[in-house]
Amino acid sequence: MKTTTQQTKNHIFTNNSLHSCFVAMTNVLVFVFCAIISLVVAPDSVSAQPTRAFFVFGDSLVDSGNNDFLATTARADAPPYGIDFPSHRPTGRFSNGLNIPDLISLELGLEPTLPYLSPLLVGEKLLVGANFASAGIGILNDTGIQFLNIIHIYKQLKLFHEYQLRLSAHIGAEGTRNLVNRALVLITLGGNDFVNNYYLVPYSARSRQFSLPDYVRYLISEYRKVLRRLYDLGTRRVLVTGTGPMGCVPAELAMRSRTGDCDVELQRAAALFNPQLVQMLNGLNQELGSEVFIAANAYRMHMDFVSNPRAYGFVTSKIACCGQGPYNGIGLCTPASNLCPNRDLYAFWDPFHPSERASRIIVQQILRGTTEYMHPMNLTTIMELDSRT
Repeated sequence: MKTTTQQTKNHIFTNNSLHSCFVAMTNVLVFVFCAIISLVVAPDSVSAQPTRAFFVFGDSLVDSGNNDFLATTARADAPPYGIDFPSHRPTGRFSNGLNIPDLISLELGLEPTLPYLSPLLVGEKLLVGANFASAGIGILNDTGIQFLNIIHIYKQLKLFHEYQLRLSAHIGAEGTRNLVNRALVLITLGGNDFVNNYYLVPYSARSRQFSLPDYVRYLISEYRKVLRRLYDLGTRRVLVTGTGPMGCVPAELAMRSRTGDCDVELQRAAALFNPQLVQMLNGLNQELGSEVFIAANAYRMHMDFVSNPRAYGFVTSKIACCGQGPYNGIGLCTPASNLCPNRDLYAFWDPFHPSERASRIIVQQILRGTTEYMHPMNLTTIMELDSRT
């Protein structure tokens, strides 16, 4: 891309429609009319649809601020979260700046999706799509219960149905169905079912109920139901990310590693889960007769810079930029935490989440990666194929 990172951020978060209207029209009365239309959206004025809507489901890796509107401890609403966001303020994203959905929107030339719970998601903004993700959730409803009020995945799907009813009031049922059918969807689930459920405490309820292989099979069977429901709600292009290298994040290094090596048991969990996820997606696609679900190999995308950080311009992939304790991996990122001066040099922003720069590397693989990263095809190929229909 030709622009700098800061210029690009400013581009996607700045609305120049009012200025363009002013330049194009010298008649004062016409300008005032344009201003009114751009600020006040009547129910029947939502007609011009964007190239493609974008919907996001999942956990904190893709939450853009829904939890800010909930009474939960899983929040990113205080500094230094958002320190590198265009506003330099916390937005509810678990990042120093932009997160993966933001960066996908940026690459595709789309307006970033708003959190579904945001009061700003009204009128024409509904055409852009919505982000339903909520930090702390998993495939299972008992994952993340310690965070209290979070939007579990079936509640996210219920809100997606509610969104469609809201949009239908503006563009009708057929227009809504077409928008959803043509939309791009991202869903990120699974990691919390291990770190915030099965391995949360010794002898957890799920670990007593299931051996690890049986637990993984159970997760996959439950995830299949979620994805089938997503299809039944009208989605036809869904990017599904596997789990990253859970045993390598600073939080797990701090709790489980004496040498700085990735935790073997959590890495084993990822090694069991991810191939079965791909197999399940292949089966679903075969059943549906179409390549609806696209597998994103998040494990490989992360391990590239985790195993060789300096090759990607990072000084470390073990120590979080923001945190405290060993590897800055204990507790939450807060105003009292250690904070690195240059976030671009750290693969991890906080004990669990990648920095914006690491997320940019991940998104490049989503867009252009080989079949080792994206199966059966990358997002660029998807966009090219779908543009022909």
